[in-house]
Amino acid sequence: MARSPTSLSQVDPVRVEALTALDPLIVTKLWDNPCWLSFRLNFVAFRFNDPVYRWIETRYGLVRPDFVALYAVGLREGVAAKNIVASAGLPKNTLSRAIQKLLQRRLLKRESDPTDLRSYVLHLTPAGRQIFDETMPLMQQQQKAMLACLSDDEQRQLCALMDKMVIASPAWPHELEREGTTT
Repeated sequence: MARSPTSLSQVDPVRVEALTALDPLIVTKLWDNPCWLSFRLNFVAFRFNDPVYRWIETRYGLVRPDFVALYAVGLREGVAAKNIVASAGLPKNTLSRAIQKLLQRRLLKRESDPTDLRSYVLHLTPAGRQIFDETMPLMQQQQKAMLACLSDDEQRQLCALMDKMVIASPAWPHELEREGTTT
């Protein structure tokens, strides 16, 4: 498919009028772009992440990789660093430095993995838990604001479609090859 499945001419007139508030290049990237999916996902993610991470950095002095690691441990206590790397989409060395910084600031603590004593797992300290707990309402508020334009049924549908994509993601290419070339 060469263009977005919804061309600008197929957008209802009320939405077309609302588009005048957007930068013209954003409109082009949303509706006249052969890579519409990537742009839309990145655009929405940026609109969530940018204000959230700026607030967290200003309030707590944690840059994005630091908070990504803290958030992962907050969601699932006793997780290993390798699991954070696998789920974060950030380079291993970046997350390793972030985890070390969080350990030094005593926001995380490291303990032996009870199932494999050669490995370590991470837990939030009380100070780390406090940051996690203070940031969750703000993040939920941002998500609620972004989803407000969708009905409850549309939100469930969006979630189900994104679930389907995430579940299929292991089958996607991990490296790109040009057609007609071999590695």
